[in-house]
Amino acid sequence: MIPLPLPPKVIHKKKNQAVFEIEGLYPGYGVTIGNALRRVLLSSLEGASITEVKIKGAPHEFSTMQGILEDGIIILLNLKKLRFKIHEGDAYKIELKIKGEKEVKGSDFKIPSQVELVNPDTHIATITDKKTELEIEIHVQKGLGYEPKDQRKTQFENKAVSPSSGTKKTEIGVIATDAIYTPIKNTNFQVENMRVGDRTDFDKLSLEIETDGTITPEEAFFEASDILIKHFNIIFEGKATGSGKKEASGDEKEKTSDAAQISVEDLKFTGRTLNALLKNNIKTVGGILRKSEKTLTELEGMGEKAISEIKRKIKKLGFEIKSE
Repeated sequence: MIPLPLPPKVIHKKKNQAVFEIEGLYPGYGVTIGNALRRVLLSSLEGASITEVKIKGAPHEFSTMQGILEDGIIILLNLKKLRFKIHEGDAYKIELKIKGEKEVKGSDFKIPSQVELVNPDTHIATITDKKTELEIEIHVQKGLGYEPKDQRKTQFENKAVSPSSGTKKTEIGVIATDAIYTPIKNTNFQVENMRVGDRTDFDKLSLEIETDGTITPEEAFFEASDILIKHFNIIFEGKATGSGKKEASGDEKEKTSDAAQISVEDLKFTGRTLNALLKNNIKTVGGILRKSEKTLTELEGMGEKAISEIKRKIKKLGFEIKSE
């Protein structure tokens, strides 16, 4: 049997940065585990990001505004530096309205109690004329990893419908941004040889994690580990496609998997999504997994946002909803 390593320990900690060390890894396992953790840290941790921006008087990001030192591009770049933590719900519109000579900072936004801005001193713009008024509206939402703007539907939509396509028109002045949801600013690992008994080829893994302040490096490390463990548990239980075992029925999955027995009320859904699930007699994760995405969409009270929220919560548990 392959010997197990020592438990991880923190060997360096500074604000939102930490270095974790795992000693006694079997030869080759340093790269295996380090690479897996790094990939999950960058791609799979939940965070919040600005996805769209509206600046009054700026129809596009290349606009310049009288009485404001920065142009649209610079303001947009400054806004993308803001890091939010959403404690309840999934998406919020947040507004700023300032008049007169002033340095505009993140703290000038009217932020709801469910949302926390961890870097309120971030510079946004400089108003140079006492008669100038700056109005900004941003859309902040939860997500995983990184999402290009081209893959996301706009949230600022008016009710006008295009006669040719029958779809909603995006409101003029909305600037979509690439969303950087991940709370990880930087992560790297390095592997060194170490002695274990008579052998000198065992691995010592050092993993560096720097976050944006919305979570601690320790929280990020253990959340990434938990995601990997849940995926391996599914494989270990024989639920992976092509495992050679007969695929379990929906009822069997709910009985054999602890995760499937979790109540939907424990997943911290928004009120609208939770009410829709309960109204359709879906009370557990297993109840969700027994239905396809198409079936869920057809249920009363289920909109696109609810489906998106359900898929995100289920994915965090290591499951995926069937497409059909």
